[in-house]
Amino acid sequence: MSVAAGRAGVRSLARIAARGDGRGGTALPVLESEGSFALRRTRSAAGDARVLLVGAMGGPLGGDHCTVEARADDGAYLSVGSVAATIALPGQSGGEARQDVRLTVGDGARLDWLPEPLISAAGSALRVTTRAELAPDASLVLREEQVLGRAGEEPGRLSSRLTLWRAGRPLLDQELACGPGAPGGWDGPAVLAGHRALGQLVLVRPAFERDRPAAGLLDETGTAALTPLAGPAVLVTAVAADGLRLRRTLDAALHRLTDR
Repeated sequence: MSVAAGRAGVRSLARIAARGDGRGGTALPVLESEGSFALRRTRSAAGDARVLLVGAMGGPLGGDHCTVEARADDGAYLSVGSVAATIALPGQSGGEARQDVRLTVGDGARLDWLPEPLISAAGSALRVTTRAELAPDASLVLREEQVLGRAGEEPGRLSSRLTLWRAGRPLLDQELACGPGAPGGWDGPAVLAGHRALGQLVLVRPAFERDRPAAGLLDETGTAALTPLAGPAVLVTAVAADGLRLRRTLDAALHRLTDR
């Protein structure tokens, strides 16, 4: 693998693979990163392997293409986070940046994907795709947070697509575009209603086959809702005035769903 910079931007790849170590813990046979990523394993006390994504370069900038691949093999428990928010910035080429996340979870395994927010700065253009493929007895906690613009500035153009597959069948496929050049209505009452932060939380748990939470609003203002999916999974969607309020809402939802 190599990093190529220039008019086409920077190509970056991070790869994480986790597997059970046979002693109740999780080993990391693969922990590789190049380009704008660095990976750091952190201390764990629960038998899981915890990895942080560290930004080694600014961006993503226009024209960059960043890919993260994380895999938890059968029986492993992998938690992936990041040390700081990701800020999408305009590049010299003026092109669109891409960020691809690929998650794979085996039977009896669990993967927590909990990065810090993505901030779409003015003038930037970023397309994010996240795809998770789960075995029938896999567990997943996935959080995505997006903030439209830094304080006092307009947002860039941000489009994101999230797809989840379980046992070869689709659980979720949704896409949203915001900012200049996005289809009309993205800031209207049916989508963001003027809010600057949006996020989602997905939980896939085999236990939801027997006891899945019911659909409903999660707060009195109607800015967060829970939707059961077609399988042992639920989706929480939320909007907020800023990233701090969004995180509080999603944290409260996670606590409620895992304390069952």
